[in-house]
Parts: sequence; structure tokens; C-alpha cells
Amino acid sequence: MQASPRAKRQPAWHMLASEFRDATLHEKGSGEFDPSFVITKLGAKVNRVVVAGLLERLEVRETANGSTLYQGQLRDPSGQHYFSVGDYASEAMRELTTTLTERIEVGEPELVLMIAKARWYQTEEGAIYTSLRPEEACIIDGKTYANWITRACQGTIDRMDAFSASLELEPTEQAYAASDSIPANLVEGLVTSRNHYGEIDLEQYKLNIMQALDIAEGKMSSATTPVPTLNVSPADEEGDVAEDSSEGSDLEECALSIIRQLDQGDGVDFEAVLSNANARGFSRQDSEAMLDELSEKGVIHEPRFGWFKIVE
Repeated sequence: MQASPRAKRQPAWHMLASEFRDATLHEKGSGEFDPSFVITKLGAKVNRVVVAGLLERLEVRETANGSTLYQGQLRDPSGQHYFSVGDYASEAMRELTTTLTERIEVGEPELVLMIAKARWYQTEEGAIYTSLRPEEACIIDGKTYANWITRACQGTIDRMDAFSASLELEPTEQAYAASDSIPANLVEGLVTSRNHYGEIDLEQYKLNIMQALDIAEGKMSSATTPVPTLNVSPADEEGDVAEDSSEGSDLEECALSIIRQLDQGDGVDFEAVLSNANARGFSRQDSEAMLDELSEKGVIHEPRFGWFKIVE
């Protein structure tokens, strides 16, 4: 009997969470063993990824059929990856997941690197969400994490450059393949991406890269430490929340640092400040309140609606 053909193992992309999370396009071949892909806005046709970050959550759940499923969140400087490990995973992967769950429960955050299959699912309303199914993983140190960040950022920059070059060409495989500015491994994905997503804003990816490299260079540490949680008292639940001056000070410093670093002369837009602060561990709600507070104090102003500059 002739064995069924199996698809070759797909290469793994080093990718920040923001690019993977933004993807809403997927592709699956008609054959039983054809690989499935998530296609990002920058044209990466992703079957497998190499990701890393702070393990923020890992919880065990019992499924309807009685199997065990671990669900977790991994945060890098640009956002979060969601992943799951089930009974289908390798023995080594299941053992590591059990160990990590125990450490999370006792408050021992870990930096983790994983090679994972890209997954997607669609809600009844039609929304597409991405997730990961880890194949291998390991606990890493800060130096290894910095090396991964650097490689992931370089990959993002290369794809941004290729995307920008594609805008000058007809969105066809023939035109892209003939261009010296578009790598062969991006040709097919870029054509599909351009036809699906249309125009995209690269600014957010640029901001993510700047922040990620700051962390890799040791200028910021918040993406390698757990997000602080506040103990809420009954009085707090009724709205009488005690102000944490140190946390407020940290958020103020963070917001001003983001504006100072990203302002190219016209200010920094509202969404960029909130997204970057969120990736550094501060909630969007708190960051928005901080922008209002800084505006009232006259520390920052809006040269145009929704754009912030520091008052010199």
C-alpha cells in the first residue's frame, strides 16, 4: 500500500504578537495533509512561528470530552499571544506545561520561548481570531529574550520594507517576483495580503519595534516583569478607590516617555500612546485617564484633536 503524501515541514517565522494578532486572513489547502496558514498584513504566510515573552497566565480546563486543556497568554513588547496545550501535545511539552502552571500559581513569572503552529478560529458572527499550538517550548533568560526580540524586529522591518516596495507595483505574483525588493518567500503572501487588507498603516508596527528594541537594550523592563495587580477592598468596589501614588507616577513617566520618544514634530496620536502603554503593562483605561490628567495639569497639549505633545 502506498503511503499518503505528507506536506513538508513549514519554516517558522520570528514574529511579534502585534503582527500575528492583527491577521484575519487564513488559507487551507484542499488535501488532507495540506498545511493551513495565517496570512499577516505584512505578507507573511505563517504556518509556524517562533515567539517569546513573559508567561502571564496558564490555566487548566477540562473539556466536554474529558480531556485536559491548558490555556495561556504570552506577552511580548507588542502585545499578547494566546495559546493552548492539550493531550495531543508531546510528552515533553505537557511536562513543561505542568511545571509552568505550578510556577505561575506561586507567583514565579517566567520568560518562555516557543515554536508553535499558527491557529485561527472564526466566531458565529464571522470574526477571526488567532492563537498558537506550541510544539516545543523552554524557559529562557533575559539575554536570549533580547536576542529573540532583535531577530523578530528585524523580520518585521524586512516585511515592512517589502510591503512598501509592493505598493509601487501591480499586486500580482509576476510583478512581485520580478522585483529585487521583495524576497521570494513573501511574494505569494503579499499578493494575497494586498488584495485582502488593502491599505494598512505601518506606523503602529514602527512603534512596536521602537519599544521592543528599547526593552532588548535594557532601557525598559516592564515587558519582562508581571503586570501588577491591585487588591480591591469592599470600599474600592463601591468606587472609593485609594490612589496608588507610585503606580500613578510610573504610568505618568511611561506616558511622557512614549510621547517624548515617538514625537516626530506633530505629536503622538492617542491610539499609539494607549497601545504602547498597554504593552508595557498599563491598562488602556488608566492610560486614558492619565492623558486627561496630564492635559489638565498643562504638562501635555493637543496641537490637533487626538494628538499629544509635551509642553516645553
